[in-house]
Amino acid sequence: MIKKLDHTNLAIATKMHIVFQESYAIEAKLLNAINFPPLQRPLQSYIESTTTFFGYHIKDKIVGIIEVSPKEKTTHINSLVVSPHFFRQGIGRQLMQHILQNFSSKVFTVETGLENIPASKLYTSFHFKEVKQWDTDHGVRKIRFKLIR
Repeated sequence: MIKKLDHTNLAIATKMHIVFQESYAIEAKLLNAINFPPLQRPLQSYIESTTTFFGYHIKDKIVGIIEVSPKEKTTHINSLVVSPHFFRQGIGRQLMQHILQNFSSKVFTVETGLENIPASKLYTSFHFKEVKQWDTDHGVRKIRFKLIR
């Protein structure tokens, strides 16, 4: 079940932070990143965020999260994480479908590390197209995708 998360609630933000940390630890290894800024994101930044979060729940546990910045014409997908214990169960796909079905933007954008092949495959399966690649100051090559509908 997918539900909007009240990230201003400390208990919920704490659960979210755990899922982000678990997932980003795996991504950092995948990208061979030593200094990976998403792993340095503090709990307080979730509580104070102006973005919107949706969580995929199994029973009462949050096992996947998608974070978006919706605007009238464009929705940016800031992050999509799944607890490693629940990888390869279609949770990321369901979270993506939820956003694409519930936001009326004409344009959707998302970024990931170039070497994050599972994420890139997910985005291209929804017909996102590569629009840019660049090197970050922390040594990770990134890729940006765009979907226009």
